[in-house]
Amino acid sequence: MLKAKHPKQSEVIMTEMVLPNDTNTLNNLMGGRLLHWMDICAAISAQKHSNRIVVTASVDNVSFTEPIRLGNIITMHAKVTRSFNSSMEVYLEVWAEDIPAGLRVSTNRAFYTFVAVDQNGRPIEVPPLEPESKEEIELHISALRRRQLRLVLAGRMNPAEATELKALFDVE
Repeated sequence: MLKAKHPKQSEVIMTEMVLPNDTNTLNNLMGGRLLHWMDICAAISAQKHSNRIVVTASVDNVSFTEPIRLGNIITMHAKVTRSFNSSMEVYLEVWAEDIPAGLRVSTNRAFYTFVAVDQNGRPIEVPPLEPESKEEIELHISALRRRQLRLVLAGRMNPAEATELKALFDVE
């Protein structure tokens, strides 16, 4: 059994500046560029937790709530919320900052799932996660529901077996 780790051990803060090559014709950050940066940040977090090479298994809904403008500074914050056998869920938040204007706004949030792999590309066991703060505990508990939803949507779990999801809707 691998030794448990805490979410803060997987914490990653990554910063990027939005340059002209990163923008669309409206001078806003292209969504694909942001998704690329988010994937890198989340992957580093998963690698820190597992001490292994990781591959992206899924990305939950990513909504673009605010435009990110040319010249903005992007800060991404990621950490593992739960680990399973060989997979890990990583929660990532994104903020855009206009330094001259003194404005900072939350723009995106997402849950990424990564699988740790060995040198032959086969899934390998990852350490358990021991959440500490109230927020970490809540994310850890709800991760099982998100995992079951991902598996059902991917056709890898029978909806009748998704007990955590069913519990949300069972009304007596």
